[in-house]
Amino acid sequence: MSVVYKNRSLITETDYLEGEKDTYIKHEYVDGEVYAMSGASANHNRIAGNIFRKLGNALENQSCQPYTSDMKVKVSSKYFYPDVLVDCSDLSGDSYFTESPVLIVEVLSKSTRQIDEKLKREVYLQIGTLQEYILIEQDFVDVEIVRRSKGWRSEHYYLGELITLESINLTLSVEDIYRRVDNSDVKEWLEQKAVESTLNQSE
Repeated sequence: MSVVYKNRSLITETDYLEGEKDTYIKHEYVDGEVYAMSGASANHNRIAGNIFRKLGNALENQSCQPYTSDMKVKVSSKYFYPDVLVDCSDLSGDSYFTESPVLIVEVLSKSTRQIDEKLKREVYLQIGTLQEYILIEQDFVDVEIVRRSKGWRSEHYYLGELITLESINLTLSVEDIYRRVDNSDVKEWLEQKAVESTLNQSE
């Protein structure tokens, strides 16, 4: 994210929240300072869409609900827009943010990696309801998960492996997360699978 209001004083949370309802560009809010969010690549959108679709299907008739990047997370005097989140509270229909997510997903890029891995990780882990924080690389294959049940210790997952999301009791494959994503790791994986399929058919 980048500073958008470079020459103005700090703004209040109320002004920020009201302003977000009428802007075409989303902004995140950190202790009175407002930052504009940049656009996302096709790979970024594919990953976030794959995750959201899997979560939506799994939680269709449950109290927990997934939300896309239009729903903010509030932590103290900070507001962020995660790429995907799951909330199990009964949010009202006119809610624009939640303070009680159980799962947060961020898709990493060169421009957001430092913020997602440092600032947001530190802030998100203060949320009492949060059970899992997932960071997904878009330029290569690496899914990092930190879980409350594991003392927030990092675990990494790669193509060919399964991930169990403890917070919502859902298992999905890394391959599903990266479906239709265009990067060298995915291409190599698909080529390898094609070769193996050909060899199996010839036996």
